[in-house]
Amino acid sequence: MNKFTIYNTLSKSKEDFSPIDANNIRIYTCGPTVYNYAHIGNARPAVISDLLVRLLRYLYPKVTYVSNITDIDDKIINASIEKKIPIDEITEKYKKIYNEDMNSLNILPPDIQPHATDHIGEMIELIEKNITNGKAYVSNGHVLFDVNKYGAYGMLSGRNKEDQIAGSRVKVASYKRNPGDFVLWKPSSDDQPGWKSPWGNGRPGWHLECSAMSEKNLGLPFDIHGGGMDLIFPHHENEIAQSCGAYNENKNPKKYVKYWLHNALLNMDGEKMSKSLGNIMYIRDLLEDYDGEVLRLALLSGHYRQPLNFTKDTLAQAENNLDRLYRILSKVESVEINLEKLVPSQKFIDALLNDLNTSKAFAVIIDISKRISNSKNSEEIKILKSELLASCNMLGILQKTSYEWLSDTDKVDSIDLALIKNLINDRNKARLNKKFDKADKLRDQLTNLGVDIED
Repeated sequence: MNKFTIYNTLSKSKEDFSPIDANNIRIYTCGPTVYNYAHIGNARPAVISDLLVRLLRYLYPKVTYVSNITDIDDKIINASIEKKIPIDEITEKYKKIYNEDMNSLNILPPDIQPHATDHIGEMIELIEKNITNGKAYVSNGHVLFDVNKYGAYGMLSGRNKEDQIAGSRVKVASYKRNPGDFVLWKPSSDDQPGWKSPWGNGRPGWHLECSAMSEKNLGLPFDIHGGGMDLIFPHHENEIAQSCGAYNENKNPKKYVKYWLHNALLNMDGEKMSKSLGNIMYIRDLLEDYDGEVLRLALLSGHYRQPLNFTKDTLAQAENNLDRLYRILSKVESVEINLEKLVPSQKFIDALLNDLNTSKAFAVIIDISKRISNSKNSEEIKILKSELLASCNMLGILQKTSYEWLSDTDKVDSIDLALIKNLINDRNKARLNKKFDKADKLRDQLTNLGVDIED
């Protein structure tokens, strides 16, 4: 069995992955709050989780992947009021758009996509358990979790109590015992959506939803919980507290989840993406100018734990790499292989086994493509083509035919023929003068432009 090493946010170190049940790996990733179009930053955790699931399905017989839809939230309520549209209409519209966008990025649908509003009963039960165990209390129509009652609070984020308060989304209210206590249930006014509960008509706190949905659909504990680094505190910290609190577990967060995988955020031309800077890029808008595979490869171009500078250059490089791969694939179109028995390169798998090192994994793919271009041995080309397609399938790229990709007239129009001719002439001169290092560099430039030279 291949050994998979994963960085666990909980331990702040890389660990060998040891499943709770090797016959069914269980994964949960926080999904979208559906009140607006998804931006490209929303896609990074989805793409990383998709890659993780693909790899684990290669390693294990079964993987159950759950990613939720948050369809009740103050942001949704506010959007409904501003747009004068019923909440259900807003959530259905943007859930559909989100799933379409994810499909465009070749993200496989989760095995289960639970909705928060379908799990209100489970949320109320979870709150009642926390109250019974002395971890939560009722105050002024609210139910709040008492952070002083959970001994391991702060273990995931590494924050002290002062940092916890500063990082909380909840304003300090007079009905809270401690400034860092967070809401499990809050009252709803007549013009807000609400459900009957032992504490009156109300709705759940945001953090509660994922605890209820993950337990309902995966059981406890489960293997891996994913999401962006911005969710570590307070969202994921609070998930642990309320889930462990419901079972009176006070010290061991792994009673909820064994491994936590968090991706770093995107920067837009070196700046944090934000509404105030006006640099938010919506997936739907980007798809008008770029194929979904380009967006996906761009998101995978750096290690998931490192911030990614998302620029036009990042997208251009991803597109050039895909052009190159599809052109090489088109040259061996006639080479027949068994598509049902594709085997990825072991070097490619080894790269992903090392904490999803996508940069190294893609370097292996480029190396395979070069070897295909240089090989004259038909049997070797068959093996290499199989490795290329299998490896790219796991990465979620090369999902079109070469004809579909290369027949795009925009790609043909974008080629600078004068530049290519000059590079070819310069290379020929370099070879004639036996300056082979220079010739090789010029050949690499041509390859990056999607032009393969055969001497």
